[in-house]
Amino acid sequence: MAFEWHKIHKFEDSFEREIRDSVTEYVLEYYDIESIEDLTQENIAEITGYTEEINPYSIMRVGFTELLNDLENLDG
Repeated sequence: MAFEWHKIHKFEDSFEREIRDSVTEYVLEYYDIESIEDLTQENIAEITGYTEEINPYSIMRVGFTELLNDLENLDG
């Protein structure tokens, strides 16, 4: 029988959630704010620029991309 990892997506989801939470927590602490809604346009531009500089294969990039997506959804 070939090797299998049943329900691997559950592990992936868990890791992505942990990364996302870590990025959000760091951003909130860095800017000394209570919510991502409190970020200024300048803050968002800084985060966007930083995200674009991160190695595309960095696992942390997932968290930054999700944070920026959440910010876009607040406007829409």
